[in-house]
Amino acid sequence: MLKRLPFLCAALLALAACGQSTDNGTAAPATTSTAATTPAAPTTAPAPASTAPTSAAPAANTSTAAPAAAATAAATPAAPPAQPFVDNGQWVEGKDYFRIDPAQPKYIPTDKIEVVEVFSYACPACNAFHDAMDQIEKSLPSNAVVHYLPAAFRPDENWPVYQRAYFAAEALGVRAKAHDAFFDATWKTGETATYDLSTGQPKPKAAWPTIDDIAKFYAKFGADPKEFVAVANSFTVNTKMKQADDVMKAYGVGGTPTIVVDGKYRFSPSDVHSVQRAIELTQWLVAKEAAGK
Repeated sequence: MLKRLPFLCAALLALAACGQSTDNGTAAPATTSTAATTPAAPTTAPAPASTAPTSAAPAANTSTAAPAAAATAAATPAAPPAQPFVDNGQWVEGKDYFRIDPAQPKYIPTDKIEVVEVFSYACPACNAFHDAMDQIEKSLPSNAVVHYLPAAFRPDENWPVYQRAYFAAEALGVRAKAHDAFFDATWKTGETATYDLSTGQPKPKAAWPTIDDIAKFYAKFGADPKEFVAVANSFTVNTKMKQADDVMKAYGVGGTPTIVVDGKYRFSPSDVHSVQRAIELTQWLVAKEAAGK
């Protein structure tokens, strides 16, 4: 079982996993190596495409019709092609990644290969890794999809309120567009932070952000604060939180961030010692699963 890590779960910018409290469950331990490298864009990631709206060209103006059509097509970049599966011994089961035995159902039913990040907005290692998750999501072929599984196993660091907020934001359709901004509000501006960012220590419990405080953040993205609080405290969200905790235990997750592919394979970025290798291993596991290996 993981030993309880200190509040900052090792260095803030390191990729050591934030671990479970010792009084919580029997999940498999996560490696706690702190080696990391600066995130680098994977070679398979598509270049960002403009999403600015374009007006349809008048029928009579044939000189502008082609550029308008091209701009519209560029607004939805095509997924990268699927990578062929090559096993050249670079990735070792039991060292770089771990098989979940027995294999578990996908977190969210899908006919695609599922890549799940188990994370918390309150986890400093997840904050250090979330740009890489954006890269992973952009780099995956059309036969794969990313889902997020918010963890709540550190109530001593206010994680349950962030899990509750995640599911409320998801239900109201504002989670995806606010995802990166929520990390910034927690770790850069401090708007939704449990930590005192000037000292690196948790604030007094009375100063921890509540679901009402977090509702004010999501109001910037179109959520009505009263509705947000009502949804966050609903039976539906309570059920989703319980289901998330059960899935995380079934996957044997002992720390965050953890990547799970199709309910069969699990690893932490700290297992492979760099962000870039974590991206490459995720892509390789997707290719492995697609090849039925």
